Amino acid sequence: MSTAAPQGSSWNVPNVLTAIRVVLVPLFAWMLLSHPHDQHWRYWTTLVFIVAIATDFFDGKIARKYNLVTNFGKLWDPIADKALTGMAFVGLSLLGELQWWVTIIILLREWGITLLRWVVLKYGLVMAATKGGKLKTLTQSFALILYLTWLPKQPTVVQWVAWVLMGAAFVLTVVTGLDYVRMALRARQDARAGEGTDLRG
Repeated sequence: MSTAAPQGSSWNVPNVLTAIRVVLVPLFAWMLLSHPHDQHWRYWTTLVFIVAIATDFFDGKIARKYNLVTNFGKLWDPIADKALTGMAFVGLSLLGELQWWVTIIILLREWGITLLRWVVLKYGLVMAATKGGKLKTLTQSFALILYLTWLPKQPTVVQWVAWVLMGAAFVLTVVTGLDYVRMALRARQDARAGEGTDLRG
């Protein structure tokens, strides 16, 4: 947990990449749901998803390196992330390729923690991503890429890997979600006690 960073101009590369990710979400949704059983379309759909996920990696890297922190980025970067992965999870469940209970639990955690991040901002604190949270995001991304790429016909080695990765992503999502709740509760206690503890892990 850290204090809020100074604001810069909203017109910067990280925010442009975030905006591109937002625009790619409806395109990705249309491509996935309009041609779900065409293998070639699945390849192109997965490529759009990969490009969108890549913008998340690069906008964060650039923002940290050049200290390009803005209110736009704070608000829209997590929204863009959750909209993209959320659409992937929901789309796969709508197609019957991923169990709904997995999607529901993951989305409840993702949007719940995003809301929690905004709540703790009133204490002037930013809930930074933990190593576990970053690993969760990476595992989710690779699992979704494998699920999106190949149609679920006969089980293959790749699909077995996809199932294992999705299981790992599910566990990491739940465990790190509980960890963020613990961090937020501690931040609330520290704020009430007038402490400036750094809870970043």
